[in-house]
Amino acid sequence: MEKRVLNLEKKINIKFKNKNLILQALTHTSYVNEHPALKRNHNERLEFLGDAVLEFVITNYLYKKFPEHPEGKLTVLRSSLVNTESLSNVAKKINLEKYIFLSKGEKISQTKPTILANIIEALIGAIFLDQGIEKSTEFIKQFIISKLKTIIQTKSYKNAKGQLQEITQSKIKVTPTYKIISESGPEHKKIFKVGVFINKKKIATGKGKSKQKAEIRAAQKALKKMN
Repeated sequence: MEKRVLNLEKKINIKFKNKNLILQALTHTSYVNEHPALKRNHNERLEFLGDAVLEFVITNYLYKKFPEHPEGKLTVLRSSLVNTESLSNVAKKINLEKYIFLSKGEKISQTKPTILANIIEALIGAIFLDQGIEKSTEFIKQFIISKLKTIIQTKSYKNAKGQLQEITQSKIKVTPTYKIISESGPEHKKIFKVGVFINKKKIATGKGKSKQKAEIRAAQKALKKMN
């Protein structure tokens, strides 16, 4: 078994019954394409599952923790915990970039927020399959929900995306959606153009060096228009 897998188990204090699951969670699709002889599965399916588990656990926690909060406020708090920036920060805290299997061409992007956030979701999916919902919840509470107190104290959930979401949720019961319109530049230095949509209508666009920054810029422009 890969040494990095065993080291990560110690880091997160979870001993997997099926080591292939944690190995798969750490394996980017680029690595599989570069090493077809290994016949290893990449982590995209685990990422899909982990995303759903993460959203359920956090939604359930917030619903019970804040019975007085309306739907819009709960949605904003959840978003502040599960967005790309937040999850990538969790990944950095446990030095997850040291354990990822990437192709040589992608190694320059191993600290890219999107890659790190996706690995966290895949890891949650792997924990769920191997250990069940209780262990998954423990992991999410320890590494993700633990950030909630600081988020509330600093009111960092009130960024442009959070404000826009709170307004649209309370006034028209709709959550804004974001879509990448275009990407430009080399792989390690991309510029993203993102559109923000309300009821399928594009309200504004924004550019940034990451999807998250582009989304925030689009939300800022949308708020100006609404004001």
